[in-house]
This record gives sequence, structure tokens and C-alpha cells, in this order.
Amino acid sequence: MKISKGTIVRTILLVITLLNMALQHFNIDIIKVDESEVASVVEYIIQIAIIVVGFWKNNSYTEKAIKADELLKKLKESEEK
Repeated sequence: MKISKGTIVRTILLVITLLNMALQHFNIDIIKVDESEVASVVEYIIQIAIIVVGFWKNNSYTEKAIKADELLKKLKESEEK
């Protein structure tokens, strides 16, 4: 069984969050952030996600690449039949 990197990252973030919540309960602020910092980080994450998703798709600009995409589409359609 192989655990994905995403699962590991989410687990680490969950542990950090739970630890921070427990420490805040005892009035110990280890991770000090204010709302504007959180908003800035969230904005940057959204912007990066939009950029990555925008270029994740196969963006064909040359004539050869466009023709290759058309051929691939035809091959996939013929496999589905």
C-alpha cells in the first residue's frame, strides 16, 4: 500500500492545526498569524492554482501540435466504438 504525497501533507497540516488549537486553549500562541496574513496566503494559493490549472491542459500552439491533438481525438473516438 502506497500513501500519496497529498495524504501525507494533509495529515501533517491537520496535526499542526490540532496542536495549535490545543496550545491556544492554554493561551500559548506558537503560531501567530493575523487575518490579513491568512488572506494574503489564500490569495496567493488561489492565484497559483489558477495558473497551474490553466497550463495543465494541453495547450497546442503550433500547427503540428494542433494536428496531433486532432489525430489523438480521432484515435480515442475509434477506441470507444
